[in-house]
Amino acid sequence: MNVLSLSAPSLVRRTSSCLIVIGKFTCSSLVLMRKFWNRSFDGGNEENGFEHDRFEESLKRMWKSSHFDSDMDEKTGFYWREMPAREHFSARRSFFETARIDTRKVLEVLQQDGPGLDAKAALDELNIRVSGLLVRKVLMEILKNISVANKMRCAKLGFKFFTWSGQQGNYTHTANSYHLLMKIFADCEEFKAMWRLVDEMIEKGFPTTARTFNILICTCGEAGLARKVVERFIKSKTFNFRPFKHSYNAILHCLLAANQYRLIEWVYQQMLADGYSPDILTYNVLMFTKYRLGKLDQFHRLLDEMGRSGFSPDLHTYNLLLHVLGKGDKPLAALNLLNHMKEMGIDPSILHFTTLIDGLSRAGNLEACRYFFDEMAKNGCFPDVVCYTVMITGYVVAGELEKAQDMFNEMITKGQIPNVFTYNSMIRGLCMAGKFEEACSMLKDMESRGCNPNFLVYSTLVSNLRNAGKLSEAHQVIRHMVEKGQYVHLLSKFKRYRRC
Repeated sequence: MNVLSLSAPSLVRRTSSCLIVIGKFTCSSLVLMRKFWNRSFDGGNEENGFEHDRFEESLKRMWKSSHFDSDMDEKTGFYWREMPAREHFSARRSFFETARIDTRKVLEVLQQDGPGLDAKAALDELNIRVSGLLVRKVLMEILKNISVANKMRCAKLGFKFFTWSGQQGNYTHTANSYHLLMKIFADCEEFKAMWRLVDEMIEKGFPTTARTFNILICTCGEAGLARKVVERFIKSKTFNFRPFKHSYNAILHCLLAANQYRLIEWVYQQMLADGYSPDILTYNVLMFTKYRLGKLDQFHRLLDEMGRSGFSPDLHTYNLLLHVLGKGDKPLAALNLLNHMKEMGIDPSILHFTTLIDGLSRAGNLEACRYFFDEMAKNGCFPDVVCYTVMITGYVVAGELEKAQDMFNEMITKGQIPNVFTYNSMIRGLCMAGKFEEACSMLKDMESRGCNPNFLVYSTLVSNLRNAGKLSEAHQVIRHMVEKGQYVHLLSKFKRYRRC
C-alpha cells in the first residue's frame, strides 16, 4: 500500500521545509498527547481484515530503489546523456528490443541444457553482447518460473548463466545481479550456495546492503537462523545503507519490514550496549514493535522517553499514533490529535487520514471512516486509490456490498484507477454475496483496464468458487490463469495453497 513509512528521514526533511518548524516536544506536550491515546489500545491483537498491514507494506516499498537497479542504471550513462533527443529515443527503443530478443535466445539455450549439451559453448555461439539489462531479464525469468518440481534445475541454470555472463569481457556483474542470483538460490532452497555468493560479493568488494540483508533475513528466518544473520551484519564492516547514520538503525528498519519484532528488541539492546543512542527513527521502530507485541506499557514509556530526549514527533510518529487510535476505535481522540498536529504546524496529509481510516475500518467503525473520509476534502486532501481501497475493503468486510460498489464507482468517476487490491476486495465482496458471475466479470474488467490479476486475486476467486461447489467455474479460472502465460509460475503456489 502506498503509505508513508515510519522511517524516511530524507522525505521528512523535504516535507518539513514546506511546513512551519516543529518546536521542541516538551514533556507537557507529551502529557497532552498521552491523554489522546491513553488506554485506547486493543492489546496489539491483529485481525486479518486487509491483505497487507499498511506499515509493513509501506516499509517494504522503501526497498524499491535497493531491490534491483533500474533499467536505465544498467546502461552506459554517458552514451545516453550525450545523444540528441530523437536519436536517444530510437537507440533506447533499439536497446530494449535487442535485450528482449537476446533474452529469448539465452532462455532457449538454457532450456535445452542437459548431459548432451555444452551450455557455455552454446551461449558463446549466440554471439550476443551481454549487458546489465540482459542479465537482469534472464535471471528474472528464471526466478519467475521456479516451482517445487524444477527448483534444483532453476538454481543450476541461474548459476551457469551467471558464471558465463560474468566471464564476458565487456560486462562485469553488479550488486544487482548478485542479489538476483541470491534470490534464485533462496527460492530454490540452496542456502549454502546463497551464503557462498554473499562471501564472493564481499571478497570482490561489493558492500552488503539492505537488499542483501532482506534476502538473508527472510530466508534464514524461516530456518531459525535469523539471529545469526543479524549478528553477522552487526559485525560486518561492509554493510552500507543510507541514509542511516549507523548500521543498527538500518538493521532495525530491515527487521521491521520483515516482521521480526523479537529480534528488534534484541538488536536494540545490543545497540545500547555498544554506546549508540536512539534517534527519532529508532523510537518509531521500537514503538511500533512494542505495539505489535502488545507491550503497551513499554510503548508509553518510549513515547515519554522520546520527549525527554528532546525529539519531536515526525510525520511517521503521528502516522503510527493515528493508526493506534484508529485500531483502538477512538475517533474523538484521533480528531484531537489531528487538531494538535495543526497546532504544531503540521498539516495532516492524505497519508495520515488514510492510516486513520484504515485503523477505524479494522475496528469496524465505518461511520467514523466516512466522517474522516469527508473531512479529508475539507482539509484540501483528496482520496487516492489507496484510500478508496481501504474504504471499499471496510465495507466488504462488514458485508455492505452496495456501499462498496458505490465507492468503487465513485473512485472511477473521480479519475482514480482501481489497483489489484481494489479489485481483489470487490471480487471478494461479490463472492461473499454469492454473485459469482459478476465476480468473474470483474476479473475480465480489471484486465481490460490494464490491471493484471496476481495470485491473490486468482486464489480469492477460485477458493470462493470451490467453497460454493462451483468446481467447473473454478477450473475455468485456473485455465485462464495458465493461458495468460505470465502466471504459469504461480500454479505450483496455487496447488500448495489449495492443499492448505
